[in-house]
Amino acid sequence: MRIHALQCGSVRLHPSQQIGQGVGKIRLVNSLLDRLWTEPQPILAWAIEHHEGLIIVDTGESSDVMTPGYLPWWHPFYRIGIKLTVDRADEIDRRLADIGLSASDVRWVVLTHLHSDHAGGLKHFPNAEILVSRREYVDATGRLGKLTGYLTQHWPAWFKPRLVDFDHTHSDAPFPSALPLTDARDVWIAPTPGHTAGHVSVIVQDGLQNYFLAGDTSYTSQAMMNLQVSGVSFEAKLEWSTLSAVRNFVKSTPTLYLPSHDPLSISRLNKI
Repeated sequence: MRIHALQCGSVRLHPSQQIGQGVGKIRLVNSLLDRLWTEPQPILAWAIEHHEGLIIVDTGESSDVMTPGYLPWWHPFYRIGIKLTVDRADEIDRRLADIGLSASDVRWVVLTHLHSDHAGGLKHFPNAEILVSRREYVDATGRLGKLTGYLTQHWPAWFKPRLVDFDHTHSDAPFPSALPLTDARDVWIAPTPGHTAGHVSVIVQDGLQNYFLAGDTSYTSQAMMNLQVSGVSFEAKLEWSTLSAVRNFVKSTPTLYLPSHDPLSISRLNKI
């Protein structure tokens, strides 16, 4: 297998979004009122060249996000919580072409969650099987979906993902409740709730080496190791529990943990 990091633009965040300050809803308020900004952080998607077919984990953001009116003006997070930079050349179809791959050849797309910087490139994969956790899809399409930041109005009309439930136990699963994606049982979808209730990660097992494609389980690898909950999680205890389980896994197995907005994720992957 080969795993490629695809940088689909960048985003600047408030530091208190990456690592929460305060307790309860105060964390959310502090993450919006923070006047400091990080340096540009990558928006990463991942391509896995597998003998059963090309797999994409997350689709990055669309360059349409730079068009006035694309982001809802009334939503405080999109008004004062992030600063996005995405060019057409940053979209995932172009990034795949840069490494000699084609969006039309993708067999599976796994979405860690449905926030726009992870699902904005969906339009490039009309022929792929797209997998989303059922809880994530239900929350995104529910009556509070847009209020909690999901941009369902920008989803392609054809978008009907395969919904994943984690209600079976697999004795060979590398992580609790994980489900195999491939017949070879070397690519797994694992529930990692916290950033959203339906958030998932993808674990790739290549020989003795594991790759933990973490989405927004944490914003950085260091935050996971320090069990530092983000400022935007609605369920801090749930996020802390997930971070604890991930840290135990990383400490007990040869694992490269790769969050989607960690500036060090690309260099860590390139060292393997």
